[in-house]
Amino acid sequence: MEWPTVILILGILVVALSVFVAVVASFDERRKDRLKLGREDELMQLVKRYEQLAENTMDAQKRIATDVAELRTRATAIEKILRSVE
Repeated sequence: MEWPTVILILGILVVALSVFVAVVASFDERRKDRLKLGREDELMQLVKRYEQLAENTMDAQKRIATDVAELRTRATAIEKILRSVE
């Protein structure tokens, strides 16, 4: 083989290798982007679930506070009745 042919073949191989590396890097970036989007979706679902649980907890705390206030009122009424009986 003559040198110009060898240089041409090596040049073509370098270009082909460069294209191959670029394609592989592109696919890797696409895969990473898809994984990132999947994680973001999971995080958004987790945030929504947390917000719902926090809202439910606040509602339960309000109901409990109302019940405790009612029980205090009843206990005060019972104490008054007991004092009046004595």
